[in-house]
Amino acid sequence: MKLYFSPGACSLSPHIVLCELALPHSLEKVNLKTHTTADGVDYYTINPKGYVPALRLDDGQLLTEGPAIVQYLADRKPEAHLLPPPGTVERARVHEWLTFIGTEIHKNFSALFGPDVSADWKSAARKAIESRFDFIDKTLADRDYLTGSQFTVADAYLFTIAGWAPHVEIDLARWPALAAFHKRVAARPAVQEAMRAEGVLK
Repeated sequence: MKLYFSPGACSLSPHIVLCELALPHSLEKVNLKTHTTADGVDYYTINPKGYVPALRLDDGQLLTEGPAIVQYLADRKPEAHLLPPPGTVERARVHEWLTFIGTEIHKNFSALFGPDVSADWKSAARKAIESRFDFIDKTLADRDYLTGSQFTVADAYLFTIAGWAPHVEIDLARWPALAAFHKRVAARPAVQEAMRAEGVLK
């Protein structure tokens, strides 16, 4: 498999999952400003959506959208328990978190990074993120990970998105349980492996 990524972007989430599962993979860096790969290929010819992540499967198919990719990967090695079994409420809970992170947090961060986004829109996005972090902080107050004691693909996604906070002057110290979660996940060997490979951890 080949993962198309941009350092520290949301593609870090499936990269972490690949490392957690020790699944063989290669990496292709994408410049999201020029939409070209490291070897100069027009990225739109690979993924017409133009953004990362994208995963080239061994049979040649291309899979896009981070939540879909991490679930696909987790099902390759169910014994790793990064995603509960199909048909269980526990699995639905992970889906619930993936959806919440994607629609309520990830999208609002995207507004903060947008150069053409108005100040009013950015202010509203910041307030929304802070409100969602309030909710997550309460959730994590009595558990190590989003659904309990087991690290799942949803935790990889939250870790990635929460890691953007310092870049937009949001201090995670305001949410001690979330900050502790971020530090806990950062210490995982697979997370450090993925971050080193992307050049975001020295």
